[in-house]
Amino acid sequence: MMVVAAVDDTNMIMLRSSEGDVFEVSKEVAMESQTIKNMIEYNCTVTEIPLPNVSTIILSKVIEYCNKHVNARHQLSRANGVDNAVEPVDEATKDVEAELKTFDSMFIHIDHSTLYNIMLAANYLHIQGLLDLTCEPVADMIKGKTPEEVRKIFNIKNDYTLEEDEDTRRENKWAFES
Repeated sequence: MMVVAAVDDTNMIMLRSSEGDVFEVSKEVAMESQTIKNMIEYNCTVTEIPLPNVSTIILSKVIEYCNKHVNARHQLSRANGVDNAVEPVDEATKDVEAELKTFDSMFIHIDHSTLYNIMLAANYLHIQGLLDLTCEPVADMIKGKTPEEVRKIFNIKNDYTLEEDEDTRRENKWAFES
């Protein structure tokens, strides 16, 4: 499977998912990831980067996010007439920012498992904006939940013995108070 998410066809990088599927993306899009950026900067000859901790489905979502944010930066730069624009200057800029905000909001309205896996990928790849975006709804999901409810949400097996669980609750009594 080959997915092209190109912004600039002159510098392309191949990203290989854990299932072996390859995605061709612009170097600029790939470098939204600090992990990939470091790999590229420290080994200039790398053209294919294996990502053994990221599945095909999740990698495609991560690329979608990065591609959208890179394109939005380009639109902001053009709207402001400068490179690496940060502050809104006019209506066109506000429109781009509103569109990006809408995209981000829609992007995280997905099933819990996919959201959680995107968050893990964002952490693994060091994509701070994506990590920030995905952490908030995940935190909201577990807010006020018991450890058992959190385990159920994320399908986590309780590997504590009854005695270990009681010790932990006793040592951290403050965390279990309502």
